[in-house]
Amino acid sequence: MPRRFNKQKKLHVKKGDDVLVIAGNDKGKRGRVLMVFPKKERVLVEGINMKTHHEKPTQDNPQGGRLKKEGSIHISNVMVIDPTTDEPTRVGRKRIEEDGNGRWVRYAKTSGEMLDK
Repeated sequence: MPRRFNKQKKLHVKKGDDVLVIAGNDKGKRGRVLMVFPKKERVLVEGINMKTHHEKPTQDNPQGGRLKKEGSIHISNVMVIDPTTDEPTRVGRKRIEEDGNGRWVRYAKTSGEMLDK
């Protein structure tokens, strides 16, 4: 029986990225990534896939009521926005050498601009 390692998946989006939704009910909308769930391959995008959450009255919220919350969407349904052209782009990875230590950075395929600062 082969051993399985719990290796974290490399995703093309990170928290704080501006993304465009390319599929689903919110197709064409833009938003900022609030949270990434690598194991589930899903992201939470600000203002996208809004769900109604019914909340009971509590001390913090004595009124209770219906609140709107973002629901997660699959990572394949979003594309990162290129910072230079303001258009959606695919993401590549390359290794850059700094002080003898190489590190991986994400870059926009269309313009070659670095996405990681």
